[in-house]
Amino acid sequence: MNTLFKNKFSFFIIFIMIFFIIAGCGNTDPQRESEKSGDKAPVEENNKEITLDSEMGEVTIPLNAKKVLAPFHEDALLSIGVTPVAKWAIGTRVQDHLEDQLQDVPKIEWTLPLEQVLSYQPDLIILENTMDSYEGTYEDYQKIAPTYVMDEETVGDWRKQLDVFGQLLGKEDAAKQAVNDYEKKVAEAKTEVQDTIGDETVAAIWVIGGKYFVFEKDRHSAKVLYSELGVHYPQLVDELGEAKPQWEPLSLEKLSELDADHVFLLATEGEEGIDVLENSKVWNSIPAVKNDQVYVLNAADSWTNKGLIASTKTIDTFLETLKK
Repeated sequence: MNTLFKNKFSFFIIFIMIFFIIAGCGNTDPQRESEKSGDKAPVEENNKEITLDSEMGEVTIPLNAKKVLAPFHEDALLSIGVTPVAKWAIGTRVQDHLEDQLQDVPKIEWTLPLEQVLSYQPDLIILENTMDSYEGTYEDYQKIAPTYVMDEETVGDWRKQLDVFGQLLGKEDAAKQAVNDYEKKVAEAKTEVQDTIGDETVAAIWVIGGKYFVFEKDRHSAKVLYSELGVHYPQLVDELGEAKPQWEPLSLEKLSELDADHVFLLATEGEEGIDVLENSKVWNSIPAVKNDQVYVLNAADSWTNKGLIASTKTIDTFLETLKK
């Protein structure tokens, strides 16, 4: 009996030692180990938080938020399969090119009044780096929900934005797939453009309030056409140089120098500037007008916005219009 007891006791001690050894191995911090090796710590599905750089420095944000608020950047959310809790608006004005997916989503004023933000009870708030237009401060919004402030690069580059949003929301695979699908679309569209208009030049003009704003080669949708689809631009567009923060309207006299083969006029129905053009001898002297290759687009909100969905719709509209 004594020998049996000793054997059982020895077995018990060995069992306890093995248990603690296994437990110790299981508690190894993967982030600390990856830091030793110089690699970025992987984000696993069961992780509760993620730490990222932001305009406000390094911040830690809870993963898998369900109620997300990212005013004016709903394009990026929708592209990775996330519907925001509210959508950006200036009064009754919204981003029309997203309304097929956001028509049932309530509006939030672009200045982000704190009481409105609070009413939607967001789990995550995503803001732009320039916060002067917001009524609240970073600290104010932080009190409502975890808040991520994008840096300037993320605000201006929708691909970077998809990457960041994907990380914040545990949708990294969806973000990568969305970009891959878009790149395939661009490759196909580029071939189609070459087959349709070859080396002919194209210009886009936003007509609003009786004024004419010619898209520089790197502004919004123009960058999609010129840089991604390989569309050629006329001399006047080249002379405008890079886009400045503020749009500069051109006079009718200056538009007489527009020697584009195709011109896209973006204007709402009934826009006074279109009537002025149609009755202008100066306008009627340019090549595109003479050859009946001027196209008026009444619903072209995507052309004046950035984002995967905006760019996709711009490409579709551009090709469909040229084929008519």
